[in-house]
Amino acid sequence: MIVTISGDLGSGKSSVCKAINKEFGMKHFSVGDFVREMAAKRGISLMELSKQAEKDPTIDKEIDRMTEELGKKEDNILIDTRIGFHFIPHSIKVYLKTTPEKAAERIWRDIKEGKRNSEKEHQSYQDVLNAIKRRKKSEQERYLKYYQVDNQNMKNYDFVLDATNMTVDEEVNAVLDFLKTKIKL
Repeated sequence: MIVTISGDLGSGKSSVCKAINKEFGMKHFSVGDFVREMAAKRGISLMELSKQAEKDPTIDKEIDRMTEELGKKEDNILIDTRIGFHFIPHSIKVYLKTTPEKAAERIWRDIKEGKRNSEKEHQSYQDVLNAIKRRKKSEQERYLKYYQVDNQNMKNYDFVLDATNMTVDEEVNAVLDFLKTKIKL
């Protein structure tokens, strides 16, 4: 069994993945970690890597190839990935939604608490909000261009949760409740 968790920036994907991993003992992979590692190896920020990816399709293709390979080689895994539904179509596909404003609030709080060191270039909530909007637009345009895939089309997912006004615990419980209906325990 494979579960792909997609969603908006700052929607709680990491928290939900940790809870799923704890509940079901699945191996967890994060495409965000792959991207952060790639940016660090190049000595640039996530936003700079995103800008490069707009002109250099090999960046996305390398990350997407890694996702696709995981779906073919691994089992009993959980992957948080923006377009995992496309590269691992046999997965259980979950999407977590939130508004850009709520996402910026969450991410800015994490930056101030030292939980997001790879995004420390942001100096304010407004910086984070602007970056979220740019990154979302950039990613959506690239996915359409490279794969003719719209990750914002909710029909691509088995379960969509609007987590904007939820606590982390409420969000985790909603996703776990859904997965328990799909997973044979």
